[in-house]
Amino acid sequence: MQSTRSTALSRALRTAVRSHPHTAKRHTSSVALLSQRFQPQSQHQQHQPQNILSRPAASFTPSLTQQIRHASSSTTPQTDLQKTPLYDLHLSHGGKMVPFGGFYMPVQYSSLGVAQSHLFTRSHASLFDVSHMVQRLILGPGAAAFLERITPSDCKNLETHKSTLSALMTLDGKGGISDDTIITKLAEDKFYVVTNAGCRGKDNNYIDREMAKWNTEMGHEGLKVREEQLDGWGLVAVQGPKAEEILQGVLAEEGVDLKKLLFGGSLYAKVKYGGGKVSSPLLISRGGYTGEDGFEISIPPAETVGVTEAFLASGPEEIQLAGLGARDSLRLEAGMCLYGHDLNDSITPVEAGLSWIIPKERRSENAGYYGAGVIAKQLVPRSKGGAGVHRRRIGLLVEGAPAREGAEIVSRSEDGKEAISLGTVTSGCPSPSLGKNIAMGYIKDGFHKAGTEVDILVRGRPRKAVVTKMPFVPTKYWKGTAPA
Repeated sequence: MQSTRSTALSRALRTAVRSHPHTAKRHTSSVALLSQRFQPQSQHQQHQPQNILSRPAASFTPSLTQQIRHASSSTTPQTDLQKTPLYDLHLSHGGKMVPFGGFYMPVQYSSLGVAQSHLFTRSHASLFDVSHMVQRLILGPGAAAFLERITPSDCKNLETHKSTLSALMTLDGKGGISDDTIITKLAEDKFYVVTNAGCRGKDNNYIDREMAKWNTEMGHEGLKVREEQLDGWGLVAVQGPKAEEILQGVLAEEGVDLKKLLFGGSLYAKVKYGGGKVSSPLLISRGGYTGEDGFEISIPPAETVGVTEAFLASGPEEIQLAGLGARDSLRLEAGMCLYGHDLNDSITPVEAGLSWIIPKERRSENAGYYGAGVIAKQLVPRSKGGAGVHRRRIGLLVEGAPAREGAEIVSRSEDGKEAISLGTVTSGCPSPSLGKNIAMGYIKDGFHKAGTEVDILVRGRPRKAVVTKMPFVPTKYWKGTAPA
C-alpha cells in the first residue's frame, strides 16, 4: 500500500527536477510533476513560546490535551495547506514550495540542485525544516506502560534523555507497522514522540482510541495517561560533518560539550539569536535521517525563525538549506525506510530488517504489545523451528535505468530458464554519492543474501541488479570515539 505521503514526495521531486535542467538528466524519472500551481494561504498563526518540553509532566492541565488538530494528508486541498513557522524564510531563500504532508514544504532551493544539495550535506552541513512532522508528549504515571502496549519498545528501562526508533503496531495483532516513530524519554512520566506528517490523521485516531481504552482499563490503578500535541512548533534538522561545530557555536551556555552528547541522546540547551536574544531551553537530540552526524532541535513557534537564522549565520560556505529532494536520496543511501514506501501496515518489523528495535526483554509471545505473538514466532528462523519470514527488505545496485517503486524483482533468466517473480522495489534513485543506481525492496526469503544476482523489470525490460548490504554509504553517527 502506498501512502499519500509517498505520492506527494514523488510529485514534489519531479517538479524540482524539471526546474533544474542540470540535475534533470540524472533524476528525470524519479518523481512527479505537479499538475497545477497553488496560491499561498494567509500567514500561519503562531503561538507565544512555551517551555512545554522542559516542564514537568505533572504541571500539565487537562485543557492542554484538547488542542485543535489539523489535517495533514498530502491530498489535503491546497487552500487548506498549512505553513510551517519557516515558510517565509524558505521563500526568501529561493525555496520551491510544494504540497507535502498537508503543508507547503520546500523541495529544493535556487542556490543548489537536488544532487548538489545532497553532496553538500555529505561534505559540509544542511538545515532541513521538518516542522511538518507531528511532535507529541505522552504524559502521566502510565506513560511508559501505555507506550509498551502500542509499540515493541522497552520504555520503562529506556534511559532518561535517550531515544529509540520504534513502531506503532497495528491493532489487528498481525504484527504490521501502523507508523514508525522516534520515542525519547524525558522523565519517568514524560515521553517525546515524533510521528510522520502523512499519518497525522490515522495516528491521531489511533492514539486517541488507545488512550481512551487504556484510561478506562488502567486509570483506576493510578496509571492514567494524556497527550499533548505540539502544534505550530518548529523542528529543524542540522545534518552533516560540520553540524556539531555550527551548533556548538550558537549555544548560549558555557559548559555544554556536544562531544559528550552521543547518537541517540538528547539534552536541553539555550541558543543565542537575533542580536543578543537567548532562546528558551530547547530539546536537542543527536540523530537524523541522512546517515550523517547531526541534530534535531524542537523550537517554540515564536523562536523558530530566529533560532534557524542563527544556524544559517555560519554562512553558505558551511551550511545551506536543503529540501525534500535531497532528504529522500540521503535517507535512501543511509538505508532508512520511508513509511508508505518501505513500510506499511502489512509489513512487520522482522520482514523490514528492524528486529533490532525489539529489545531482548520484549521478544516473547506474552510481551504485551499488539502483534507480539506473531513477531516472537517470526524472530525464530524456520530452520530452528520458528515461523521465520517469507520476505525480507534488501538493498540493490541496479545497472542501466534507475528502478523505481513498484518495479518487479525477478530471478535472472539465463540458459533458457523462465524468470520467476521474487519481489518488488519500494524505493529507488540515482545515488549522488556513488554515481550508481540504488534501490530498496522486498525479496523472497532465500534470495536476500548479499551478492545474489537478480533482474528488475524497468519499463518491461530486465535490468541486471545485485543484492547488497545497506547502508549503501557508511553512516557517520557520533558514538564517542569516531563516527561509525
